[in-house]
Amino acid sequence: MHEYTSTARVWGLSCPGFPEEVSRARRWARDILRGSPFAEDAELIVSELSANAILHTASGLESGSFRLAVAVSAQVVAVSVTDDGGTDTAPKAEHQDQDAEHGRGLGMVSAIAHRVVIHDSDGGHTVTAELFTDARRGGHPC
Repeated sequence: MHEYTSTARVWGLSCPGFPEEVSRARRWARDILRGSPFAEDAELIVSELSANAILHTASGLESGSFRLAVAVSAQVVAVSVTDDGGTDTAPKAEHQDQDAEHGRGLGMVSAIAHRVVIHDSDGGHTVTAELFTDARRGGHPC
């Protein structure tokens, strides 16, 4: 295979910013990743990131939405959620007490994923969680 050739497959989904859409997003990711050893982790990541988009950004407003992407290659499963922005601060993983009712989602995603990348733009934030197929937790591909 040529070094610039990718065999990644990418799926996308746009959801209105309603709470019930989080379960639809989760089922969508589960269906795409059926049979993958990362299906359950990716499903949890989609759930947390989608809920965060609705709860903490303009995605949860009446005309809001959030967008998901799942990319799968031989090396990585990447799950991205893009929100509508509308907040002054970017998403960040905060270390909360284990009994805290809020604020643990992105920290949990960071603990599950091998790498989490946050991109800001004028139109919102994109959080991408990557699960490497040949890596130890918290590290990079071997």
